Amino acid sequence: MISKELKLLCGNANPRLAQEISEALGISLCDVAVDRFSDHEIRVRIRETVRGADVFVIQPTCPPVNETLMELLIIIDALRRASARKVVAVIPYYGYARQDRKHTGRVPITARLVANLIETAGADRVLTMDLHAGQIQGFFNVPVDNLRMDWIFAEHIRETFSNLDDAVIVSPDAGGAVRARMVAERVGLPLAILEKRRSSDGAEVEVRNVIGDVHGKRAILVDDILSSGGTLVKAVATLLDRGASETYAYCTHGIFSGSAIEALEASPLKQVVVTNTIVNEQAEKSDVVEYISVGEHLAKTIHRIFENKSVSHLFPHY
Repeated sequence: MISKELKLLCGNANPRLAQEISEALGISLCDVAVDRFSDHEIRVRIRETVRGADVFVIQPTCPPVNETLMELLIIIDALRRASARKVVAVIPYYGYARQDRKHTGRVPITARLVANLIETAGADRVLTMDLHAGQIQGFFNVPVDNLRMDWIFAEHIRETFSNLDDAVIVSPDAGGAVRARMVAERVGLPLAILEKRRSSDGAEVEVRNVIGDVHGKRAILVDDILSSGGTLVKAVATLLDRGASETYAYCTHGIFSGSAIEALEASPLKQVVVTNTIVNEQAEKSDVVEYISVGEHLAKTIHRIFENKSVSHLFPHY
């Protein structure tokens, strides 16, 4: 009987997270060069054999999203042509996830297009974290493991706040209510939901109402993506207007685009907690941002997938 071999490989998207996973598993990262030709085309060279191995490619498709996505596709193709037995795309942050449906006429469903590209490149399986929309799993014809963050956030909240009697979990919109409710249930707190509306082009957000009681409470916002920070800052202002005493935020993926850090630091937010699915150097230096690592959790999941064991045993699905 031929024994299986587990190999880890990463591109340029988040090598620090890949190193954390490598150390947690006790497996060295594969020797691979991902650089550019003089005309900026991506060049991938895998400098050790992967023949017959189960290879996990750790590559969040974070900004610059087109670069990191293309790196992922080329790496997968290189592994297929190098006779890897199985290729698992570990995409902690799935770029283009917010383009998951047609909200108006003559627009693409880019999240589905990206799924098609990853499959066509040759991925046998996908491992991701806190997809913006759960239905994206159905865009793939290969297995997709979407790891939830509610238990990780709940654990951090219990460790951070000595007394939760005056706290409330808040969803920034109705679409994220399931995510926020799961955190609320784990820490035994009530849930409030903000009613927001986007302009037709999606550029402007208006927070119209608060469903639930936040008066005199510490409001803890729970969301999946923090991009420009504009929606979060408006949500904080609305919560304080409705009588909240303090505001905090937990977001899985911290993109921090544009002047997000400046906007957050100028806001009344006490703290923003994000995971290291994406790492932003400016955010790391900010007093208002705290990072929590998901490297060990991803490592455990990778090991269970490699051993053909249940993933939901560790991280239950929605």
